[in-house]
Amino acid sequence: MLNATWIETFTVLAEEGHFTRAAQRLNMTQPGVSQHLRKLEQQVGQPLIAQDGKSFTLTAAGEALRNLGLSRRVQERHLQDALTRDDPERGTLSIACSGSFAMLYYPRAIAMMRAAPHLAIHVMAAPQRRVLAGILEAEFDLGIMGRDPGHPRIEAVHLGREELCLLLPQHADSPCSLEDLDALGLVSHPDAGGYADDLLAKNFPENYAGADRLKVRTTVNQIGQIPAPVAEGVGYTLLPRSGLAAFKEADRLRVAQLPVQRHLDLWAISRRGRVPSARAKAAMAVFHEIAKDLA
Repeated sequence: MLNATWIETFTVLAEEGHFTRAAQRLNMTQPGVSQHLRKLEQQVGQPLIAQDGKSFTLTAAGEALRNLGLSRRVQERHLQDALTRDDPERGTLSIACSGSFAMLYYPRAIAMMRAAPHLAIHVMAAPQRRVLAGILEAEFDLGIMGRDPGHPRIEAVHLGREELCLLLPQHADSPCSLEDLDALGLVSHPDAGGYADDLLAKNFPENYAGADRLKVRTTVNQIGQIPAPVAEGVGYTLLPRSGLAAFKEADRLRVAQLPVQRHLDLWAISRRGRVPSARAKAAMAVFHEIAKDLA
């Protein structure tokens, strides 16, 4: 690999066309410039200048190396600009989170992109293990999880908590029993079993026999559609508060008032040691606002 310092010395020498002026510009001695030239010629294996008295011209190899030096300067300048100009309204941001959180965040992401034409935000709804894997593999800049993964390469920030809700049709009687729920039937989804084992087990400890024993009325895996059957009086379901908040007809649903409440934590995760961009900081501010509204 060619020495970057020697290349810069040679590029300045080629620009100045004079050893003394090049040395003054580089704050070096003239013998030092000559030494860098000789070492660089040894690296490339051929002469870079053809001297004629005190003046010189570049050989073909010298011209190629000068062009390389100029190109490197441009690349370094662009890199420095990118590092120092951390604009929250430019660049790309990738986020992974649950479907319910995505439905709350994405409208705000759209508003941010509408106000900033050079900003691109990619949002993926994914299960917890996929969120964590994507952060570790640098596929996502930020992720939202329901727990601190406790991973040595992960930085986790607690955003808050959201209630785990038992959602009933608006007209359903209250209070409800496990028998009432079985009469309605569960609107099942990929996380329904885990939510049931958490919330229903705590509130109906004598009668609850596990999620696999619940009567299922229908199954859906699209987060935006899960509350829809309940709103029509077909079944009940269990969702975090964000799933209810994202449903456009939330006024047609009722959250059952249970003796024992359960909450899900919200954690924002990113790769440890990575300086967050201005875009990521702006997204984190929105995450905190959403978590505050869900509390």
